[in-house]
Amino acid sequence: MIIILRNNLSPSKLKHLFIPLSYSTYTYTISLQSNPLSFPSQTNPFCQNPTKTLIPSLRPFSSSPPLPLSRDGNYDESTSQNLHICPGCGVQMQNSHSNQPGFFIKPTPKNPDYKSPIKKIPIADETQISDSLKRGVIREMMVGTEEIMENLENPETLNPKLLEKPVVCSRCHSLRHYGRVKDPTVENLLPDFDFDHTVGRRFSSVTGPRTVVLMVVDASDFDGSFPRAVARLVSKTIDENYSSWKKGKSGNVPRVVLVVTKIDLLPSSISPNGFEHWVRTRAREGGANKLTSVHLVSAVRDWGLKNLVDDVAALAGPRGHVWAIGAQNAGKSTLINAIGKCVGGDVSHLTEAPVPGTTLGIVRVEGVLPGQAKLFDTPGLLHPHQLSTRLTREEQKLVHISKELKPRTYRIKVGHSVHIAGLMRLDIEESLADSIYVTVWASPYLPLHMGKTENVCTMLEDHFGRQLQPPIGESRVEALGKWERKEFRVSGNWWDSSSVDIAAAGIGWFAIGLKGEATLGVWTYDGVDVILRNALIPNRSRNFEVAGFTVSEIVSKADKASNKQRSKNIKKRKTKDLTASAPLTIKADSDSV
Repeated sequence: MIIILRNNLSPSKLKHLFIPLSYSTYTYTISLQSNPLSFPSQTNPFCQNPTKTLIPSLRPFSSSPPLPLSRDGNYDESTSQNLHICPGCGVQMQNSHSNQPGFFIKPTPKNPDYKSPIKKIPIADETQISDSLKRGVIREMMVGTEEIMENLENPETLNPKLLEKPVVCSRCHSLRHYGRVKDPTVENLLPDFDFDHTVGRRFSSVTGPRTVVLMVVDASDFDGSFPRAVARLVSKTIDENYSSWKKGKSGNVPRVVLVVTKIDLLPSSISPNGFEHWVRTRAREGGANKLTSVHLVSAVRDWGLKNLVDDVAALAGPRGHVWAIGAQNAGKSTLINAIGKCVGGDVSHLTEAPVPGTTLGIVRVEGVLPGQAKLFDTPGLLHPHQLSTRLTREEQKLVHISKELKPRTYRIKVGHSVHIAGLMRLDIEESLADSIYVTVWASPYLPLHMGKTENVCTMLEDHFGRQLQPPIGESRVEALGKWERKEFRVSGNWWDSSSVDIAAAGIGWFAIGLKGEATLGVWTYDGVDVILRNALIPNRSRNFEVAGFTVSEIVSKADKASNKQRSKNIKKRKTKDLTASAPLTIKADSDSV
């Protein structure tokens, strides 16, 4: 095509035709002596890849130092007007340093009908110089390109449909489209999130707008995700500010709303009234003794969202501040996005992912609450007592609960043990009853094992990291820490229903049903919080599990693949050893004898 154009068009016309396609800052110099199509002696930019190359002004290659890293997000309107905050995670955005937090690439705006089918002409029917070129269609395309360039300089003239999805940082883009963080080490450059300094001092102040605290807790890991430190801080603030208010002084008394999310993961047979009573009891024992209201919601199925929004709007008033606070992966961002869709206002664009620590900074969400009330999403609180925070991404997928929980019940006697993967073990040490009913409530992807307690050492050496995953791999067993034992004395009045739970933060729980008393030993990794509580779900399975392994399909496939690869490696080593040990024999030629 270039040869045809060279023979029919003058160099000046070629220059006028191709220069408008230039999108890149790269240059290409043509020698006047060696090229008959040479232009005047100057450096001319040429298009490298116009469909994928960005405008130079959108991604400058700057050597300026990175901006100070912070987790304050866009809380303060006066200071955040000059800063670009990622609407997905709250980190400060920059487009100069790809190895720093908040890096982003601004995409080129596209026309809404850019996906419309293209009329294709077979090559056999196309002439040497297409009719579209003769009619000047290429020139029309150049004019359209110039319009896009002008629109980039004046964003107000763009079609509103082109601005529906805001630009987010590369980390949020990776989480939304690939479900993982491309480079987790970049997050280590951010300072630790100091809740007391960043958030606590704001809603504990005696002056300022009315404060509403949304304590978000995961129903499937209530005690592990319950923010005890925040509950104690808020309760203390309420007592102090209420005393000042009674004395006639300024006193901003925070309102505390406990929101239990992911209730769709619990069995449908659970009683709502009984569950709410159980939640209030556990919250009171956790330090939240000043609750204004309790809401049981499901952001996935829109359960309870309307009542929650109405309650929060009434408590916040026209100018109040609402803070969503909770542990990592408790579901705060998912809840706020669901609230935005429920009220039909400005839908928020917070990044949702089953990855702990998705939100990095404070994100101000406007347009959800009426008036000038503001809703703030905060970074998840790190709970080191949750075992899930120590696991790798692949191990977290096995522990993560994404479907309704199903019970797995064992009928066992003294001297037997039950393993939940390689994470937790229950030993029946002493019991006045002949049998104890143990129901496991955990992710269906976690394999179980029931056997004699005297064989637990063999289980640790031969099956941890293999049949009992997670941990995935034998090397991960030592990386998670040492095993510690905790002793519990339990009692019950009947076998048909569970009386107490023994829950481990970030794993799941054993529900115990017995008639009489028993002494139980629970083993897990050091630092993991294990508690004894009243039974959350008294029902047990009608069918009992058998002794031995109960391995999920995912772990079974992974174990088979690992064993298959291991057997292949053994065969290769044997073949090499046989080849190396075989004597070298040379056959003599019969004619040479």
